[in-house]
Amino acid sequence: MKDLTATEFLDKEDVTALIIAAKKRGKLTWEGIAQGIAMSPVFTHSACMGMNAFPPDKAAALVALLDLPEEAAEVLSESPNKVFAQTVPTDPCIYRFYEVVGVYGPTLKALIHEKFGDGIMSAIDFDMTLDREPNPKGDRVKITMSGKYLGYNSW
Repeated sequence: MKDLTATEFLDKEDVTALIIAAKKRGKLTWEGIAQGIAMSPVFTHSACMGMNAFPPDKAAALVALLDLPEEAAEVLSESPNKVFAQTVPTDPCIYRFYEVVGVYGPTLKALIHEKFGDGIMSAIDFDMTLDREPNPKGDRVKITMSGKYLGYNSW
């Protein structure tokens, strides 16, 4: 592993490691970090993990909040290379999301096509929230996704 104190050549993985270390040191939560930079927790975490790019002002705010090297702001603003593992995830929580898409993905696609036409839900122009919902049978995880509809062009 390279020396993370040498900031000349930080990459997204380095900055993610620095963020996680700062979060642990400060005993912070993702919600608290997101509030500190006035962004959603979902986008904040995704960008901190290198899957999205922060706007430059939010990157600078995060760097200041977590006392990261100044060079990290530029890295946090760079466009990401989104690489997904092509195998079935083994982490139980992540696997369940994979299962939800596997079971309900074709249903969601069919219903989107019925309501909107032939197209997709954007994951670029996209919002997502996660909430805890009390329930007598056991608390529930409530996830709300909102993506812009993009119709396919026909020639």
